[in-house]
Amino acid sequence: MRTEQTPSDVNKQAEDMFFRLIKQMAERDGVTEQLKAENQMLWVRKMNNIRNRATEIVNVELIYN
Repeated sequence: MRTEQTPSDVNKQAEDMFFRLIKQMAERDGVTEQLKAENQMLWVRKMNNIRNRATEIVNVELIYN
């Protein structure tokens, strides 16, 4: 039996998942502070891509489910 979650519970869970996914994806994709120092535009592109993927995962798994 599933208990009902309040909107703030879902928000907290989504936020935690979002930041965890960003950290995991950045590590897996080699997006580091060194890359940021050496090539800022590449770092920004990669981080934007990671944020978009993480947002989509959170939306599918928590928000729209």
